[in-house]
Amino acid sequence: MPKPPVPRSAAKLSAPKPSSPMTAIRPSLVELDAVMAVAGQRNFRRAAAELGMSPSALSHAVAALEQRFGLRLFHRTTRSVALTEAGAQFLERLRPALAAVDAAMETVNNFRARPTGTLRINSSEGAARRLIAPVMLEYLRRYPEMQLELIAEGRMIDIVAEGFDAGIRIAAAVPQDMIAIPCSPPVRFTVVGAPDYFKRHKKPHSPADLLAHRCIRRRMPSGALAPWEFEKRGKALAIDVRGPLTLDSSDLMVEAALAGAGLAWVSEWSVADHLKSRRLIPVLADWTPPEPGLCLYYPGHRHVPASLRAFVDVTKEVMGRRK
Repeated sequence: MPKPPVPRSAAKLSAPKPSSPMTAIRPSLVELDAVMAVAGQRNFRRAAAELGMSPSALSHAVAALEQRFGLRLFHRTTRSVALTEAGAQFLERLRPALAAVDAAMETVNNFRARPTGTLRINSSEGAARRLIAPVMLEYLRRYPEMQLELIAEGRMIDIVAEGFDAGIRIAAAVPQDMIAIPCSPPVRFTVVGAPDYFKRHKKPHSPADLLAHRCIRRRMPSGALAPWEFEKRGKALAIDVRGPLTLDSSDLMVEAALAGAGLAWVSEWSVADHLKSRRLIPVLADWTPPEPGLCLYYPGHRHVPASLRAFVDVTKEVMGRRK
């Protein structure tokens, strides 16, 4: 007995739909995050640390997306990583799309419970002193469930690679690929000496005069000697000063200057009380204009943790009251 014909409507329902190329690609957010991180860091290892992935997992995510596209998004060598033309155009369109996703997730995050866990911050010692009382203690008062771990050291580090959530440094030292939040007034570096020193030596009237003075030199964490930097009417100078004493601590440099050992080049923050009491005398004030102060900085990747977001908010609020 012959089978009845299949109705046209039924045939349409059962027929498979051809998939478009874009449907077949359909990248995951993990892959898109991987592309953004590698493009920002120009390095697979640092990008993996930023996202909390293993380098092999991140490399696989990027390679999988490139394979589905059928073209490379990055030029890779043993020494460098750079976007291809296709990768650059893809990233240009990708950024606003991911920003919209971030905004949506931020809206949801506002309904989350209070932040808990540990927040790790790396800073210089001077930055730590200025911000422990006004910002960090206020943060712990508001969020008693949080643990705040502050590591203060002179050397600049890669906060992502070394497992920190954020850093605090002078604005000029913040890496360009980081989000930076100002968290102090401008800072001025000044040359100071004790009254007793100036009884024995003439005050310098220009940076070049420092070459005839006993200067307390600064050894940087990298091992290099720091030149003393000056600026006046758009003219910048860096002087490699001379002197018998070299130190690696601003506090020790101030102590040595107070003892009359020579001139020191330090931030006004570190000598504010001594300037008021006239135990130290500033010189070359017209060559030392204010510079941008401290910044709280953190990676510009997606999904900022609630603990860090809360710290940023406290920092902005406290600094806003101080303006």
